Amino acid sequence: MNRPQISSVTRLLTLGALASLALAGTASAAAVDPEPITFYADVAAVLQQECQVCHRPNGANLGGMVAPMALTTYEETRPWARSIARQVASRAMPPWDAAPQHNGVFSNERTLTQEQIDLLVKWAESGAPAGNPADAPEPVEWPSSDGWLIGEPDLVLQFDEPYFVEDDVEDLYIYFQTTVTEEMIPEDRYVKAIEFRPGSPAVHHIIVPGLGGIAPGNDPVIHEDGMADVLKAGRDLRWQMHYHKEPGPGTGSWDQSSVALKFYDKDEEVKYEVFNADLGKYDFVVPPGDSDYTIQTEWTFPSDSEIVGYLPHMHLRGKAAKYEAYYPDGSHEVLLDVPNYDFNWQTTYKYKDRKKVPAGTRVVLTTVFDNSEDNPANPDPATAVRWGEPTTDEMSFGFMSYINEENKGRGAFQGGGQGIDVTAIVALSDDSRDGKMQLEEAPGGIKQYFEMMDQNKDGAVDMEEAKAANAFLQQMAEQREKAEAAAAGAAGGE
Repeated sequence: MNRPQISSVTRLLTLGALASLALAGTASAAAVDPEPITFYADVAAVLQQECQVCHRPNGANLGGMVAPMALTTYEETRPWARSIARQVASRAMPPWDAAPQHNGVFSNERTLTQEQIDLLVKWAESGAPAGNPADAPEPVEWPSSDGWLIGEPDLVLQFDEPYFVEDDVEDLYIYFQTTVTEEMIPEDRYVKAIEFRPGSPAVHHIIVPGLGGIAPGNDPVIHEDGMADVLKAGRDLRWQMHYHKEPGPGTGSWDQSSVALKFYDKDEEVKYEVFNADLGKYDFVVPPGDSDYTIQTEWTFPSDSEIVGYLPHMHLRGKAAKYEAYYPDGSHEVLLDVPNYDFNWQTTYKYKDRKKVPAGTRVVLTTVFDNSEDNPANPDPATAVRWGEPTTDEMSFGFMSYINEENKGRGAFQGGGQGIDVTAIVALSDDSRDGKMQLEEAPGGIKQYFEMMDQNKDGAVDMEEAKAANAFLQQMAEQREKAEAAAAGAAGGE
């Protein structure tokens, strides 16, 4: 039986089609089976760059927030692969709450690119393969300075005796004192870097006037060259300690928190002292159930200045914060927008390049609170909330550090002239939490003015009366400034 003959053209077409199919199959296989993402070749570099400053043995202590696990080896990282994917996909990690419009603006930014997020998620979804150890980047050699991020400190201060935070404590404010003796520093010193270290898991925040402080999530302060805080020899440091924990048997702990300082060498030039403006308000009540309660306060720069950074501060009902600049020429700018404030990560936002602002620039701080049932951190949505030190009360503050050529700071609150804010005195003295300062609650130096401030003679000074006292003090301060200016002018004309 004769077979049909296949022409050479047909034969060539057939071979071409088969070759095309083979190539298509190869391309399809390549698309389906790309080079796998592995720990050593891909993931380790991202972790080194973005995560290991905290996630390593003896890692960063950011205001008491210490990473619960290290991510320096495959064996350490593999059990956490799915958790890592969830945290980075939701942008809960790394912790950074500034709006995306500020990406690239602040020097301590903790963010991942979308490409890095996708890589970590795909690695976890593919079973978190190790890959070839030969593909791993060189391990990072982290500085060995006993865990201090500022490097080896020149001086470490702590309060004199350890303090035991009792089992039944939930919220506790207490003060300690440390004297900077001549043996520690025989003369005033310029401070280059400051790092606080909580001595107990019960420490919520530390404030030491003149040196700053920490709250959960804070980075240490490392000033740019030529900028400094000043530590005076022989001064007393007053530690305000806020302890917050779940009360109960076995929850108590000892604390002897510390602060590490690095000084400038005596022959190093320091041009600027760093000052702090405290934008804040005490006379507010957040209504029960209100999911969008807004507070505004402002601060005006008296001279040309450069802003170094910001730190918004609220408590559990804090929802959002925004700093805005209103310039003398009528223009307006958002300096910092924090649309999703997190009480457990209170970040200081430090400029890469300082923000120059002219004299007369008005900075407005807006804080927003959620006192509704929709806020999972809300202790009690049915309660009206006032200013108060306990975590279950609220605060509305925005701190702002700056420098200027004159090396002159300005009183923190501009409420009442001479740095006095009577609303702050009322709030801080209100032990009964009724929004008023009773005579027996008033500090000793205020008692002599109590009757004058108590305008309605009900035996208490409320916030409206405190604001009236502020207005009076401001008026007196302005009159005094005018009189001093007139006297100086008259003396100059003689």
